[in-house]
Amino acid sequence: MDIDAQANARRRRWVLVTVGVGTFMSALDSSVVNTILPVLARDLGTDIAGIEWVTTSYLLVVSALLLGMGRLGDIRGHKRLYMSGFVLFVVGSALCGLSRSAPMLVGLRCVQAVGASMLYSSSPAILTSAFPPARRGTALGAQATFTYLGLTAGPSLGGWLAHAFGWRAVFYVNVPVGALAIALAWKAVAPDRPRARMERFDFGGAVTFATGLTALLVALNQGHDWGWGSVRVITLLLIAAAILTIFLSIERSHPSPMLDLSLFRTRLFSASTASALFNYICVYGIVFVLPFLLIQGRGMNTQQAGLLLTAQPVVMAMVAPVSGALSDRIGVRIPATLGMSVLTVGLIGLAISTTAESNGMIVGALATVGLGLGMFASPNNSAIMGAAPRGRQGIAAGVLATARNVGMVLGVGLTGAVFTTVLAHLAPAGGLDIPLHVLEQGVRISLLMLACVAALGAVTSYSR
Repeated sequence: MDIDAQANARRRRWVLVTVGVGTFMSALDSSVVNTILPVLARDLGTDIAGIEWVTTSYLLVVSALLLGMGRLGDIRGHKRLYMSGFVLFVVGSALCGLSRSAPMLVGLRCVQAVGASMLYSSSPAILTSAFPPARRGTALGAQATFTYLGLTAGPSLGGWLAHAFGWRAVFYVNVPVGALAIALAWKAVAPDRPRARMERFDFGGAVTFATGLTALLVALNQGHDWGWGSVRVITLLLIAAAILTIFLSIERSHPSPMLDLSLFRTRLFSASTASALFNYICVYGIVFVLPFLLIQGRGMNTQQAGLLLTAQPVVMAMVAPVSGALSDRIGVRIPATLGMSVLTVGLIGLAISTTAESNGMIVGALATVGLGLGMFASPNNSAIMGAAPRGRQGIAAGVLATARNVGMVLGVGLTGAVFTTVLAHLAPAGGLDIPLHVLEQGVRISLLMLACVAALGAVTSYSR
């Protein structure tokens, strides 16, 4: 290997470390806050319904801005957007730690979310630019590992920080880590020359997409609380349909659209995006419904349930880089399709394990689920980014991140709807004292529904 090749290899490694630190931090933050919601509700003097907006507002803002930020990176440069996002995220984190009321914390979480949307929409584009196509899967697989490690460490780290130093430390810890990541990004990430610099930013598309998607996500997020047939949910769904229709009309006629619809004419891109959506529906559906069985049904405390649930992300973290490297050699279709198929088997195993006396069967099924998710994620992400031309990398990264966030809300919404419907049918009296067999039946049917979604994802993955 000559000197230039060695220098390029070192630079790529540092780019990967830089993006990995940012990915780990943002994933950690998204999972760590959920563990301290009861503490926040007590200290800030609000109820659970009010404090839930600490996480809901973050999700909504990130989801609404992902596509727009991805497009902005194509026009203004991904390094510039990435650095700005880090600074805003760190400042927002510090201000969150200074919050004196729940509304103040919710507002500052929105500031933090704007920075996070810049990070999410820039990271895959930076990696795709830094690594050649033959190494893309490996790089994206390593990024997926950082994501899963952040999600795995979040609950335990959040609980420890809140117990040892108070809940504010959960936000303050982002400041030194973020400062290190900013310094790394400044040195390691090469300035990019945007190929779309001469194109205009599509403000009309950005506003209509953000508004329509927010209305849709609020309806899906609150549907099981407000009632899926309630006036508020139906109104929001109609508003979302109308505004998103306007958005598509704008994108078809705009000379420099925020979402280049021509990307979806490529089967590789459209099938990979659909597969990613189905995959994330399964991921977050499991996270939503399984704790009901473990805590309410089997009497575990939150620490025990959290430890058992780590079987899934730990296996995901180990498998993702291997699968990414494999996809560089044999292509994305086989490992991604096999991953969704293994996920289907794992979900069926989880459904069967709801009545098993031993928790070992649940751990084994979760490990199988993690194996499938790890096999799928890296190749599929590589397919999405590889299918987009250089000047549309930000759009592709935004589509990928949007699929993740919409899948998150759909997973919770669909699983919650199935779960609550089964409980209402089998235990019409309601209340907290739900018979164990009813709870098991609700979880089992919900998981089987997710298995059908995973099977559909295997079909779309194979069709690419």
